[in-house]
Amino acid sequence: MLAIPLLVASLCVLALGKPMGRNLQLHEAREAIPEGFSLHGTPSGETSLKLRIALVQGDFAGLEQKLYDVSDPSSPNYGNHLSTAEVVKYVAPAPATVDAVNAWLAENDITAKTISPAGDWMSFEVPVSKANELFDADFSVFTHESTGKQYIRTLSYSIPAELQGHLELVHPTVSFPDPLAGRPVVRVSSSETSKKRAARDLTARAIPASCATTITPACLQAIYNIPSTPATVSSNKLAVSAFEGENANQADLKAFLTKFRPDMSPSTTFTTQTLDDGNNNQDPSEAGLEANLDIQYTVGLATDVPTVFVDVGDDTHDGELIGFLDIINFLLAEDAPPQVLTTSYGQSEFFVSRNLAVNLCRAHAQLGARGVSILFASGDGGVSGGHTSSCTTFVPVWPSGCPYVTSVGATTSFGPETAADFSSGGFSNYFTAPSYQEADVKAYIASLGSTYSGLYNASGRGFPDVAAQGVNFDVIVDGTELPVDGTSCSSPTFASVVALLNDRLAAQGKPALGFLNPFLYSAKGRAALNDITTGSNPGCNTTGFAAGSGWDPVTGLGTPDFEKLLAAVL
Repeated sequence: MLAIPLLVASLCVLALGKPMGRNLQLHEAREAIPEGFSLHGTPSGETSLKLRIALVQGDFAGLEQKLYDVSDPSSPNYGNHLSTAEVVKYVAPAPATVDAVNAWLAENDITAKTISPAGDWMSFEVPVSKANELFDADFSVFTHESTGKQYIRTLSYSIPAELQGHLELVHPTVSFPDPLAGRPVVRVSSSETSKKRAARDLTARAIPASCATTITPACLQAIYNIPSTPATVSSNKLAVSAFEGENANQADLKAFLTKFRPDMSPSTTFTTQTLDDGNNNQDPSEAGLEANLDIQYTVGLATDVPTVFVDVGDDTHDGELIGFLDIINFLLAEDAPPQVLTTSYGQSEFFVSRNLAVNLCRAHAQLGARGVSILFASGDGGVSGGHTSSCTTFVPVWPSGCPYVTSVGATTSFGPETAADFSSGGFSNYFTAPSYQEADVKAYIASLGSTYSGLYNASGRGFPDVAAQGVNFDVIVDGTELPVDGTSCSSPTFASVVALLNDRLAAQGKPALGFLNPFLYSAKGRAALNDITTGSNPGCNTTGFAAGSGWDPVTGLGTPDFEKLLAAVL
Protein backbone atom coordinates (compact mmCIF):
# COMPACT_ATOMS: atom_id res chain seq x y z
CA MET A 1 0.00 0.00 0.00
CA LEU A 2 1.15 3.49 -0.73
CA ALA A 3 -0.53 6.80 -0.05
CA ILE A 4 0.85 10.33 -0.28
CA PRO A 5 -0.58 13.23 1.77
CA LEU A 6 -1.46 16.50 0.12
CA LEU A 7 0.51 19.74 0.15
CA VAL A 8 -1.79 22.73 -0.18
CA ALA A 9 -0.65 24.87 -3.09
CA SER A 10 -2.21 27.54 -5.28
CA LEU A 11 -2.81 27.33 -9.02
CA CYS A 12 -3.63 29.95 -11.60
CA VAL A 13 -6.13 28.20 -13.86
CA LEU A 14 -5.27 28.41 -17.53
CA ALA A 15 -7.63 30.47 -19.66
CA LEU A 16 -8.48 28.29 -22.63
CA GLY A 17 -11.37 30.23 -24.08
CA LYS A 18 -14.43 29.08 -22.14
CA PRO A 19 -17.78 29.17 -23.92
CA MET A 20 -20.18 31.89 -22.86
CA GLY A 21 -23.91 31.96 -22.40
CA ARG A 22 -24.53 28.30 -21.58
CA ASN A 23 -26.36 27.38 -18.37
CA LEU A 24 -23.55 25.44 -16.67
CA GLN A 25 -23.13 25.05 -12.94
CA LEU A 26 -19.89 24.22 -11.10
CA HIS A 27 -20.03 20.57 -10.11
CA GLU A 28 -16.63 19.59 -8.70
CA ALA A 29 -13.44 21.53 -8.02
CA ARG A 30 -10.01 20.97 -6.48
CA GLU A 31 -8.30 23.89 -4.78
CA ALA A 32 -4.74 22.75 -5.39
CA ILE A 33 -2.56 20.40 -7.37
CA PRO A 34 -1.86 17.27 -5.31
CA GLU A 35 1.60 16.96 -3.79
CA GLY A 36 3.98 15.23 -6.18
CA PHE A 37 2.32 16.66 -9.32
CA SER A 38 3.17 19.76 -11.33
CA LEU A 39 1.42 21.57 -14.16
CA HIS A 40 3.10 20.66 -17.46
CA GLY A 41 1.05 22.45 -20.08
CA THR A 42 -1.93 22.33 -22.41
CA PRO A 43 -2.74 19.20 -24.42
CA SER A 44 -3.63 19.34 -28.08
CA GLY A 45 -7.31 20.04 -28.59
CA GLU A 46 -7.47 16.91 -30.75
CA THR A 47 -6.24 14.61 -27.97
CA SER A 48 -8.89 12.00 -27.23
CA LEU A 49 -10.25 11.69 -23.71
CA LYS A 50 -11.94 8.53 -22.43
CA LEU A 51 -14.59 9.91 -20.11
CA ARG A 52 -16.95 8.11 -17.77
CA ILE A 53 -20.08 9.52 -16.24
CA ALA A 54 -21.96 8.27 -13.18
CA LEU A 55 -25.72 8.63 -13.16
CA VAL A 56 -27.67 9.21 -9.96
CA GLN A 57 -28.82 5.85 -8.65
CA GLY A 58 -32.50 5.15 -8.15
CA ASP A 59 -32.63 3.93 -4.54
CA PHE A 60 -29.20 3.42 -3.02
CA ALA A 61 -30.65 4.03 0.45
CA GLY A 62 -32.88 1.02 -0.10
CA LEU A 63 -29.91 -1.09 -1.18
CA GLU A 64 -27.91 -0.02 1.85
CA GLN A 65 -30.77 -0.99 4.15
CA LYS A 66 -31.02 -4.36 2.42
CA LEU A 67 -27.23 -4.85 2.64
CA TYR A 68 -27.27 -4.40 6.41
CA ASP A 69 -30.35 -6.59 6.74
CA VAL A 70 -28.76 -9.59 5.01
CA SER A 71 -25.40 -9.01 6.76
CA ASP A 72 -26.62 -8.64 10.35
CA PRO A 73 -26.45 -11.97 12.26
CA SER A 74 -29.43 -10.90 14.38
CA SER A 75 -31.67 -10.39 11.33
CA PRO A 76 -34.04 -13.13 10.16
CA ASN A 77 -32.80 -12.34 6.64
CA TYR A 78 -29.14 -12.94 7.50
CA GLY A 79 -27.39 -14.65 4.60
CA ASN A 80 -30.21 -14.06 2.08
CA HIS A 81 -27.88 -12.36 -0.38
CA LEU A 82 -29.30 -10.54 -3.39
CA SER A 83 -29.23 -11.61 -7.02
CA THR A 84 -27.93 -9.38 -9.81
CA ALA A 85 -31.50 -8.48 -10.77
CA GLU A 86 -32.38 -7.53 -7.20
CA VAL A 87 -29.33 -5.26 -6.89
CA VAL A 88 -30.10 -3.63 -10.24
CA LYS A 89 -33.65 -2.94 -9.08
CA TYR A 90 -32.29 -0.70 -6.31
CA VAL A 91 -29.47 1.14 -8.08
CA ALA A 92 -30.69 1.50 -11.68
CA PRO A 93 -31.18 5.21 -12.47
CA ALA A 94 -34.74 6.48 -12.64
CA PRO A 95 -36.27 6.77 -16.14
CA ALA A 96 -36.21 10.57 -15.87
CA THR A 97 -32.46 10.45 -15.18
CA VAL A 98 -31.81 8.16 -18.13
CA ASP A 99 -33.91 10.36 -20.41
CA ALA A 100 -32.17 13.56 -19.29
CA VAL A 101 -28.67 12.15 -19.78
CA ASN A 102 -29.50 10.55 -23.12
CA ALA A 103 -31.03 13.79 -24.37
CA TRP A 104 -27.87 15.69 -23.41
CA LEU A 105 -25.67 13.08 -25.13
CA ALA A 106 -27.76 13.23 -28.31
CA GLU A 107 -27.77 17.02 -28.31
CA ASN A 108 -23.97 16.94 -28.32
CA ASP A 109 -23.64 14.11 -30.88
CA ILE A 110 -22.04 11.78 -28.33
CA THR A 111 -22.39 8.02 -28.56
CA ALA A 112 -22.00 6.45 -25.13
CA LYS A 113 -22.04 2.87 -23.91
CA THR A 114 -23.30 1.48 -20.62
CA ILE A 115 -20.50 -0.10 -18.56
CA SER A 116 -22.26 -1.34 -15.43
CA PRO A 117 -24.99 -3.96 -14.88
CA ALA A 118 -27.34 -1.38 -13.38
CA GLY A 119 -26.75 1.22 -16.08
CA ASP A 120 -25.43 3.76 -13.56
CA TRP A 121 -22.10 4.21 -15.37
CA MET A 122 -21.56 5.16 -19.03
CA SER A 123 -18.45 5.91 -21.09
CA PHE A 124 -17.59 7.82 -24.25
CA GLU A 125 -14.64 9.47 -25.99
CA VAL A 126 -14.35 13.10 -27.05
CA PRO A 127 -11.42 15.36 -27.97
CA VAL A 128 -10.02 17.68 -25.30
CA SER A 129 -11.44 20.72 -27.07
CA LYS A 130 -14.97 19.34 -26.88
CA ALA A 131 -14.54 18.21 -23.25
CA ASN A 132 -13.50 21.75 -22.32
CA GLU A 133 -16.59 23.12 -24.01
CA LEU A 134 -19.00 20.53 -22.62
CA PHE A 135 -17.89 20.98 -19.03
CA ASP A 136 -16.53 24.54 -18.93
CA ALA A 137 -13.21 22.93 -18.00
CA ASP A 138 -9.49 23.55 -18.49
CA PHE A 139 -8.08 20.09 -19.15
CA SER A 140 -4.31 20.33 -18.72
CA VAL A 141 -1.33 17.99 -18.60
CA PHE A 142 0.01 17.27 -15.12
CA THR A 143 3.30 15.46 -14.50
CA HIS A 144 3.95 13.15 -11.57
CA GLU A 145 7.41 14.37 -10.66
CA SER A 146 9.01 11.20 -9.26
CA THR A 147 7.84 8.87 -12.06
CA GLY A 148 7.52 11.25 -14.99
CA LYS A 149 4.05 9.90 -15.77
CA GLN A 150 1.64 12.40 -17.25
CA TYR A 151 -2.12 12.68 -16.89
CA ILE A 152 -4.74 14.98 -18.37
CA ARG A 153 -6.89 16.48 -15.63
CA THR A 154 -8.81 19.63 -14.81
CA LEU A 155 -9.08 21.36 -11.45
CA SER A 156 -12.77 22.10 -11.93
CA TYR A 157 -15.68 21.31 -14.20
CA SER A 158 -19.34 22.21 -14.58
CA ILE A 159 -22.40 20.40 -15.87
CA PRO A 160 -25.63 21.70 -17.43
CA ALA A 161 -28.19 22.85 -14.89
CA GLU A 162 -30.73 20.41 -16.32
CA LEU A 163 -28.41 17.50 -15.35
CA GLN A 164 -28.20 18.50 -11.70
CA GLY A 165 -29.81 15.68 -9.75
CA HIS A 166 -29.21 13.29 -12.64
CA LEU A 167 -25.43 13.27 -13.17
CA GLU A 168 -23.21 12.39 -10.19
CA LEU A 169 -19.77 12.97 -11.71
CA VAL A 170 -17.48 12.94 -14.71
CA HIS A 171 -14.15 11.09 -14.61
CA PRO A 172 -11.26 11.61 -15.12
CA THR A 173 -11.53 15.24 -14.08
CA VAL A 174 -10.51 16.35 -10.56
CA SER A 175 -9.39 12.97 -9.14
CA PHE A 176 -5.71 12.22 -9.54
CA PRO A 177 -4.10 8.77 -9.63
CA ASP A 178 -1.08 7.90 -7.50
CA PRO A 179 1.41 6.14 -9.79
CA LEU A 180 3.38 4.84 -6.82
CA ALA A 181 0.28 3.24 -5.35
CA GLY A 182 -0.26 1.25 -8.54
CA ARG A 183 2.66 -0.99 -7.56
CA PRO A 184 2.46 -1.09 -3.75
CA VAL A 185 5.81 -0.85 -2.03
CA VAL A 186 6.06 -3.83 0.29
CA ARG A 187 8.92 -3.01 2.62
CA VAL A 188 11.89 -5.38 2.69
CA SER A 189 12.43 -6.50 6.27
CA SER A 190 15.59 -5.35 8.03
CA SER A 191 18.06 -7.55 9.88
CA GLU A 192 17.20 -5.59 13.04
CA THR A 193 13.56 -6.61 12.61
CA SER A 194 14.67 -10.22 12.41
CA LYS A 195 16.68 -9.86 15.61
CA LYS A 196 13.67 -8.51 17.45
CA ARG A 197 11.49 -11.32 16.16
CA ALA A 198 14.07 -13.91 17.26
CA ALA A 199 13.52 -12.82 20.85
CA ARG A 200 9.82 -13.71 20.78
CA ASP A 201 8.30 -16.14 23.19
CA LEU A 202 7.61 -19.32 21.22
CA THR A 203 6.85 -21.52 24.22
CA ALA A 204 3.34 -20.32 24.98
CA ARG A 205 1.92 -21.97 21.86
CA ALA A 206 2.98 -24.69 19.44
CA ILE A 207 4.56 -22.31 16.96
CA PRO A 208 7.52 -23.48 14.85
CA ALA A 209 10.83 -22.02 16.03
CA SER A 210 11.53 -20.75 12.51
CA CYS A 211 8.65 -18.30 12.88
CA ALA A 212 10.89 -16.19 15.10
CA THR A 213 12.64 -14.95 11.96
CA THR A 214 10.36 -15.73 9.00
CA ILE A 215 6.59 -15.98 8.58
CA THR A 216 5.32 -18.84 6.38
CA PRO A 217 1.92 -20.50 6.00
CA ALA A 218 2.82 -22.94 8.80
CA CYS A 219 3.40 -20.00 11.15
CA LEU A 220 0.04 -18.45 10.36
CA GLN A 221 -1.69 -21.80 10.79
CA ALA A 222 -0.19 -22.10 14.24
CA ILE A 223 -0.78 -18.50 15.31
CA TYR A 224 -4.40 -18.34 14.15
CA ASN A 225 -5.49 -22.00 14.47
CA ILE A 226 -5.99 -22.21 10.70
CA PRO A 227 -6.56 -25.80 9.54
CA SER A 228 -4.48 -27.47 6.86
CA THR A 229 -7.31 -29.83 5.92
CA PRO A 230 -8.40 -29.19 2.33
CA ALA A 231 -11.54 -27.30 1.38
CA THR A 232 -14.24 -29.46 -0.17
CA VAL A 233 -16.73 -27.13 -1.88
CA SER A 234 -15.59 -26.20 -5.38
CA SER A 235 -18.17 -23.44 -5.79
CA ASN A 236 -16.61 -21.48 -2.92
CA LYS A 237 -13.98 -19.15 -4.41
CA LEU A 238 -11.42 -16.58 -3.30
CA ALA A 239 -10.40 -13.74 -5.63
CA VAL A 240 -7.16 -11.75 -5.60
CA SER A 241 -7.04 -8.43 -7.46
CA ALA A 242 -4.03 -6.95 -9.24
CA PHE A 243 -3.47 -3.67 -11.05
CA GLU A 244 -0.97 -1.91 -13.35
CA GLY A 245 1.01 -4.84 -14.66
CA GLU A 246 1.46 -6.89 -11.48
CA ASN A 247 1.82 -10.53 -12.58
CA ALA A 248 1.36 -13.66 -10.44
CA ASN A 249 3.89 -16.25 -11.56
CA GLN A 250 2.86 -19.91 -11.71
CA ALA A 251 6.44 -21.24 -11.41
CA ASP A 252 7.09 -19.15 -8.30
CA LEU A 253 3.88 -20.45 -6.74
CA LYS A 254 4.97 -24.04 -7.42
CA ALA A 255 8.33 -23.38 -5.76
CA PHE A 256 6.56 -21.72 -2.81
CA LEU A 257 4.20 -24.66 -2.27
CA THR A 258 7.01 -27.18 -2.65
CA LYS A 259 8.99 -25.52 0.12
CA PHE A 260 6.32 -24.20 2.48
CA ARG A 261 3.28 -26.46 1.89
CA PRO A 262 4.77 -29.90 1.12
CA ASP A 263 1.48 -31.47 2.24
CA MET A 264 -0.24 -29.85 -0.77
CA SER A 265 0.18 -30.86 -4.38
CA PRO A 266 2.85 -28.58 -5.91
CA SER A 267 0.70 -28.35 -9.03
CA THR A 268 -2.05 -26.55 -7.09
CA THR A 269 -2.59 -23.27 -8.89
CA PHE A 270 -5.07 -20.49 -9.65
CA THR A 271 -7.27 -19.44 -12.54
CA THR A 272 -6.87 -16.05 -14.19
CA GLN A 273 -9.45 -13.52 -15.34
CA THR A 274 -8.37 -10.38 -17.18
CA LEU A 275 -9.91 -7.02 -18.01
CA ASP A 276 -8.71 -3.61 -19.17
CA ASP A 277 -5.90 -5.27 -21.16
CA GLY A 278 -4.48 -7.25 -18.26
CA ASN A 279 -2.53 -10.36 -19.35
CA ASN A 280 -0.65 -11.86 -16.33
CA ASN A 281 2.63 -12.25 -18.20
CA GLN A 282 4.42 -15.45 -17.13
CA ASP A 283 7.93 -14.31 -18.06
CA PRO A 284 9.86 -14.94 -14.79
CA SER A 285 11.39 -11.46 -14.95
CA GLU A 286 7.88 -9.98 -15.01
CA ALA A 287 6.80 -11.62 -11.74
CA GLY A 288 5.30 -9.02 -9.39
CA LEU A 289 6.22 -8.84 -5.72
CA GLU A 290 2.69 -7.80 -4.72
CA ALA A 291 0.92 -10.28 -7.00
CA ASN A 292 3.16 -13.17 -5.92
CA LEU A 293 2.70 -12.29 -2.25
CA ASP A 294 -1.09 -12.20 -2.55
CA ILE A 295 -1.34 -15.42 -4.57
CA GLN A 296 1.18 -17.42 -2.55
CA TYR A 297 -0.52 -16.60 0.76
CA THR A 298 -4.04 -17.28 -0.48
CA VAL A 299 -3.36 -20.49 -2.40
CA GLY A 300 -0.88 -21.55 0.28
CA LEU A 301 -3.11 -20.78 3.26
CA ALA A 302 -6.71 -21.35 2.09
CA THR A 303 -5.97 -24.99 1.32
CA ASP A 304 -7.67 -26.10 -1.91
CA VAL A 305 -10.07 -23.16 -2.02
CA PRO A 306 -10.35 -22.32 -5.75
CA THR A 307 -8.44 -19.05 -6.17
CA VAL A 308 -9.03 -16.55 -8.96
CA PHE A 309 -6.40 -13.98 -9.96
CA VAL A 310 -8.21 -10.97 -11.45
CA ASP A 311 -5.68 -9.01 -13.48
CA VAL A 312 -6.88 -5.47 -14.16
CA GLY A 313 -4.80 -3.76 -16.84
CA ASP A 314 -4.46 -0.05 -17.42
CA ASP A 315 -5.88 0.66 -20.85
CA THR A 316 -7.52 3.73 -19.29
CA HIS A 317 -4.09 5.08 -18.17
CA ASP A 318 -5.73 5.92 -14.88
CA GLY A 319 -3.88 3.75 -12.36
CA GLU A 320 -6.12 1.68 -10.15
CA LEU A 321 -8.65 4.51 -9.69
CA ILE A 322 -11.05 3.40 -12.39
CA GLY A 323 -9.70 -0.15 -12.11
CA PHE A 324 -11.42 -0.37 -8.73
CA LEU A 325 -14.71 0.37 -10.48
CA ASP A 326 -14.06 -1.94 -13.43
CA ILE A 327 -13.28 -4.99 -11.30
CA ILE A 328 -16.43 -4.51 -9.22
CA ASN A 329 -18.65 -4.12 -12.29
CA PHE A 330 -16.87 -7.12 -13.84
CA LEU A 331 -17.70 -9.27 -10.81
CA LEU A 332 -21.22 -7.84 -10.46
CA ALA A 333 -21.98 -9.07 -13.98
CA GLU A 334 -21.15 -12.65 -13.00
CA ASP A 335 -23.95 -14.98 -11.94
CA ALA A 336 -21.73 -16.44 -9.22
CA PRO A 337 -18.91 -14.06 -8.26
CA PRO A 338 -16.16 -15.24 -5.87
CA GLN A 339 -17.32 -15.10 -2.27
CA VAL A 340 -14.17 -13.26 -1.09
CA LEU A 341 -12.13 -10.50 -2.76
CA THR A 342 -8.84 -9.22 -1.32
CA THR A 343 -7.08 -6.09 -2.55
CA SER A 344 -3.72 -4.70 -1.41
CA TYR A 345 -3.91 -1.34 -3.18
CA GLY A 346 -5.04 2.12 -2.11
CA GLN A 347 -4.04 5.75 -1.83
CA SER A 348 -4.60 8.92 0.14
CA GLU A 349 -8.28 9.73 0.32
CA PHE A 350 -7.78 13.32 -0.76
CA PHE A 351 -6.40 12.30 -4.15
CA VAL A 352 -9.93 11.06 -4.92
CA SER A 353 -12.84 13.48 -5.16
CA ARG A 354 -15.63 12.96 -2.66
CA ASN A 355 -18.10 12.20 -5.45
CA LEU A 356 -15.89 9.50 -6.97
CA ALA A 357 -15.04 8.00 -3.57
CA VAL A 358 -18.74 7.79 -2.66
CA ASN A 359 -19.75 6.25 -5.98
CA LEU A 360 -17.01 3.63 -5.95
CA CYS A 361 -17.89 2.84 -2.35
CA ARG A 362 -21.49 2.28 -3.45
CA ALA A 363 -20.23 -0.17 -6.07
CA HIS A 364 -18.62 -2.14 -3.24
CA ALA A 365 -21.95 -2.10 -1.41
CA GLN A 366 -23.59 -3.68 -4.47
CA LEU A 367 -21.07 -6.51 -4.50
CA GLY A 368 -21.41 -6.93 -0.75
CA ALA A 369 -25.16 -7.32 -1.15
CA ARG A 370 -24.44 -10.13 -3.61
CA GLY A 371 -22.71 -12.01 -0.77
CA VAL A 372 -19.07 -11.07 -1.39
CA SER A 373 -16.67 -10.26 1.46
CA ILE A 374 -14.45 -7.38 0.27
CA LEU A 375 -11.15 -6.85 2.10
CA PHE A 376 -8.58 -4.08 1.63
CA ALA A 377 -5.12 -3.64 3.14
CA SER A 378 -5.24 -0.54 5.35
CA GLY A 379 -1.92 0.97 4.20
CA ASP A 380 1.68 1.10 5.38
CA GLY A 381 2.33 4.64 6.57
CA GLY A 382 0.74 4.82 10.01
CA VAL A 383 -1.37 7.95 10.43
CA SER A 384 0.37 9.51 7.41
CA GLY A 385 -1.43 7.00 5.18
CA GLY A 386 1.47 6.03 2.93
CA HIS A 387 5.25 5.95 2.94
CA THR A 388 5.79 9.59 3.83
CA SER A 389 5.65 11.80 6.90
CA SER A 390 5.34 15.20 5.21
CA CYS A 391 1.86 15.88 6.53
CA THR A 392 0.32 18.44 8.85
CA THR A 393 -2.89 16.48 9.50
CA PHE A 394 -3.51 12.74 9.55
CA VAL A 395 -4.11 11.19 6.13
CA PRO A 396 -6.91 8.60 5.80
CA VAL A 397 -6.50 5.87 3.19
CA TRP A 398 -9.06 5.11 0.50
CA PRO A 399 -10.91 2.73 -0.07
CA SER A 400 -10.34 1.60 3.54
CA GLY A 401 -12.55 4.47 4.64
CA CYS A 402 -15.51 3.01 2.73
CA PRO A 403 -17.98 1.57 5.30
CA TYR A 404 -18.91 -1.37 3.03
CA VAL A 405 -15.44 -2.96 2.95
CA THR A 406 -13.37 -4.68 5.63
CA SER A 407 -10.04 -2.94 6.19
CA VAL A 408 -7.14 -5.05 7.48
CA GLY A 409 -4.25 -3.63 9.51
CA ALA A 410 -0.99 -5.33 10.47
CA THR A 411 0.50 -6.88 13.59
CA THR A 412 3.85 -8.34 14.52
CA SER A 413 5.18 -10.71 17.18
CA PHE A 414 2.91 -13.35 18.72
CA GLY A 415 3.75 -13.59 22.36
CA PRO A 416 1.48 -11.59 22.46
CA GLU A 417 0.84 -9.85 19.13
CA THR A 418 1.40 -6.11 18.93
CA ALA A 419 0.54 -3.49 16.31
CA ALA A 420 3.03 -3.12 13.47
CA ASP A 421 4.22 0.48 13.55
CA PHE A 422 3.49 0.98 9.84
CA SER A 423 -0.14 -0.17 10.08
CA SER A 424 -2.25 2.66 8.64
CA GLY A 425 -5.38 3.60 10.49
CA GLY A 426 -7.51 6.56 11.34
CA PHE A 427 -10.78 8.19 10.36
CA SER A 428 -12.23 9.02 6.95
CA ASN A 429 -12.89 12.62 5.98
CA TYR A 430 -15.58 11.54 3.50
CA PHE A 431 -17.60 8.86 5.34
CA THR A 432 -19.18 9.05 8.78
CA ALA A 433 -18.93 6.20 11.27
CA PRO A 434 -21.48 3.53 10.27
CA SER A 435 -24.02 2.26 12.80
CA TYR A 436 -22.16 -1.00 13.43
CA GLN A 437 -19.07 0.95 14.50
CA GLU A 438 -20.42 4.17 15.93
CA ALA A 439 -20.15 3.19 19.60
CA ASP A 440 -16.58 1.96 19.15
CA VAL A 441 -15.47 5.16 17.44
CA LYS A 442 -17.06 7.32 20.12
CA ALA A 443 -15.44 5.29 22.89
CA TYR A 444 -11.99 5.46 21.34
CA ILE A 445 -12.21 9.20 20.66
CA ALA A 446 -13.41 9.77 24.21
CA SER A 447 -10.30 7.97 25.46
CA LEU A 448 -8.12 10.33 23.39
CA GLY A 449 -9.49 13.47 24.98
CA SER A 450 -7.83 16.48 23.39
CA THR A 451 -4.90 14.46 22.01
CA TYR A 452 -4.51 15.14 18.28
CA SER A 453 -7.52 17.45 18.30
CA GLY A 454 -7.92 18.92 14.82
CA LEU A 455 -5.65 16.37 13.16
CA TYR A 456 -8.42 13.91 12.28
CA ASN A 457 -12.18 13.78 11.64
CA ALA A 458 -13.74 12.79 14.95
CA SER A 459 -17.02 11.80 13.26
CA GLY A 460 -15.41 9.76 10.49
CA ARG A 461 -15.60 6.06 9.70
CA GLY A 462 -12.73 4.42 11.57
CA PHE A 463 -10.35 1.92 10.02
CA PRO A 464 -8.98 -0.74 10.03
CA ASP A 465 -11.66 -3.19 11.14
CA VAL A 466 -9.37 -6.15 11.88
CA ALA A 467 -5.70 -7.08 11.57
CA ALA A 468 -3.31 -9.96 10.93
CA GLN A 469 0.43 -10.62 10.88
CA GLY A 470 2.25 -8.35 8.44
CA VAL A 471 6.00 -8.60 9.10
CA ASN A 472 8.73 -10.76 7.56
CA PHE A 473 6.61 -12.87 5.19
CA ASP A 474 8.72 -15.17 3.02
CA VAL A 475 7.78 -14.67 -0.65
CA ILE A 476 9.35 -16.18 -3.77
CA VAL A 477 9.79 -13.79 -6.72
CA ASP A 478 11.57 -14.90 -9.90
CA GLY A 479 12.93 -17.87 -7.96
CA THR A 480 14.38 -15.74 -5.15
CA GLU A 481 13.10 -15.71 -1.55
CA LEU A 482 12.38 -12.26 -0.14
CA PRO A 483 11.23 -11.30 3.39
CA VAL A 484 8.63 -8.54 3.12
CA ASP A 485 6.46 -6.44 5.39
CA GLY A 486 3.16 -4.63 4.89
CA THR A 487 -0.58 -4.75 5.31
CA SER A 488 -0.34 -6.35 1.87
CA CYS A 489 0.59 -9.47 3.86
CA SER A 490 -2.31 -9.03 6.27
CA SER A 491 -5.26 -8.71 3.88
CA PRO A 492 -4.69 -11.99 1.96
CA THR A 493 -4.11 -13.74 5.30
CA PHE A 494 -7.44 -12.62 6.75
CA ALA A 495 -9.17 -13.24 3.41
CA SER A 496 -7.91 -16.85 3.47
CA VAL A 497 -9.46 -17.34 6.89
CA VAL A 498 -12.79 -16.04 5.58
CA ALA A 499 -12.59 -18.30 2.52
CA LEU A 500 -12.03 -21.36 4.71
CA LEU A 501 -14.96 -20.35 6.94
CA ASN A 502 -17.13 -20.08 3.83
CA ASP A 503 -16.05 -23.56 2.77
CA ARG A 504 -17.17 -25.04 6.09
CA LEU A 505 -20.45 -23.13 5.89
CA ALA A 506 -21.08 -24.27 2.31
CA ALA A 507 -20.42 -27.87 3.29
CA GLN A 508 -23.38 -27.57 5.68
CA GLY A 509 -25.59 -25.89 3.10
CA LYS A 510 -25.22 -22.44 4.67
CA PRO A 511 -24.65 -19.19 2.75
CA ALA A 512 -21.32 -17.38 2.56
CA LEU A 513 -20.55 -14.70 5.13
CA GLY A 514 -20.84 -11.83 2.64
CA PHE A 515 -20.30 -8.30 4.02
CA LEU A 516 -18.34 -9.06 7.19
CA ASN A 517 -18.46 -5.97 9.35
CA PRO A 518 -21.88 -6.32 11.04
CA PHE A 519 -20.83 -9.83 12.14
CA LEU A 520 -17.30 -8.80 13.18
CA TYR A 521 -18.60 -5.96 15.34
CA SER A 522 -21.27 -8.15 16.95
CA ALA A 523 -20.68 -9.74 20.37
CA LYS A 524 -20.00 -13.15 18.83
CA GLY A 525 -17.65 -11.72 16.24
CA ARG A 526 -15.61 -9.77 18.77
CA ALA A 527 -15.29 -12.79 21.05
CA ALA A 528 -13.73 -14.78 18.20
CA LEU A 529 -10.94 -12.24 17.62
CA ASN A 530 -7.67 -11.68 19.47
CA ASP A 531 -7.77 -8.15 20.88
CA ILE A 532 -4.45 -6.35 20.30
CA THR A 533 -3.71 -3.84 23.05
CA THR A 534 -0.12 -2.68 22.46
CA GLY A 535 1.69 -0.71 19.78
CA SER A 536 0.91 2.41 17.75
CA ASN A 537 1.11 3.78 14.19
CA PRO A 538 3.37 6.88 14.15
CA GLY A 539 3.36 9.42 11.35
CA CYS A 540 3.00 13.13 10.63
CA ASN A 541 5.64 13.82 13.31
CA THR A 542 3.49 12.19 16.00
CA THR A 543 3.45 8.83 17.75
CA GLY A 544 0.12 8.13 16.08
CA PHE A 545 -2.87 6.31 17.53
CA ALA A 546 -2.33 3.71 20.22
CA ALA A 547 -3.78 0.22 20.22
CA GLY A 548 -5.93 -0.55 23.24
CA SER A 549 -8.70 -2.69 24.63
CA GLY A 550 -11.52 -3.08 22.11
CA TRP A 551 -11.52 -1.46 18.68
CA ASP A 552 -8.72 0.94 17.81
CA PRO A 553 -7.56 2.68 14.59
CA VAL A 554 -4.37 0.61 14.42
CA THR A 555 -5.44 -3.03 14.63
CA GLY A 556 -9.23 -2.69 14.56
CA LEU A 557 -11.05 -5.37 16.57
CA GLY A 558 -8.03 -7.68 16.47
CA THR A 559 -6.69 -10.75 14.69
CA PRO A 560 -8.52 -13.96 13.75
CA ASP A 561 -8.86 -17.25 15.61
CA PHE A 562 -10.23 -19.68 13.05
CA GLU A 563 -11.64 -22.17 15.53
CA LYS A 564 -13.49 -19.48 17.49
CA LEU A 565 -14.74 -17.83 14.31
CA LEU A 566 -15.99 -21.13 12.95
CA ALA A 567 -17.91 -21.81 16.15
CA ALA A 568 -19.38 -18.32 15.97
CA VAL A 569 -20.51 -18.50 12.34
CA LEU A 570 -21.99 -21.96 12.79
